[in-house]
Amino acid sequence: MAWTADQSKAIHTVDKNLLVSAAAGSGKTAVLVERIIQMILNGTCDIDRMLVVTFTNAAAAEMRSRINATLSKKMSEDGDRTTLDRLERQSILLSGASIMTVHAFCQMLLRRHFSKIELDPKFRAADEHELNIFQQEIIENVFERHYTDPDNVERFHLIICVLIIAALYYRHHRKKGR
Repeated sequence: MAWTADQSKAIHTVDKNLLVSAAAGSGKTAVLVERIIQMILNGTCDIDRMLVVTFTNAAAAEMRSRINATLSKKMSEDGDRTTLDRLERQSILLSGASIMTVHAFCQMLLRRHFSKIELDPKFRAADEHELNIFQQEIIENVFERHYTDPDNVERFHLIICVLIIAALYYRHHRKKGR
């Protein structure tokens, strides 16, 4: 594949964390897969030592699938035994690789460090019904706290605006499956 200058820079920049942001269909996934493959090939890092974060479960599954397909393709090409061994090892390690959504990453961190923040180790993510109840309780709490205090009228209006924007954003992205 012919890469643009920016894509090539994202693929070959080393010793730095990167944030790749671009429009849908612009080749972000292909660039990130190639970056990961290059890091594997040059021995920079094993796949199970990387953190690859996406916004949707579908994107995470797609990323994992493309990495697997690229590893398989590279293994079928002529190469030296050392490279083939490295690719085979990465193919095995891929099943344990941290390729996940932002939400899954946050949950993983919470599960690993629950005791440091005094969190119940049996916590779970709320379902949509529970989130709606929680949202309603927060709104009621804000009303009770700020609406009755004349000194907080401006602050109250600002909080309501933020809550409305957050709710609209959440519902918009929830409908799109993001």
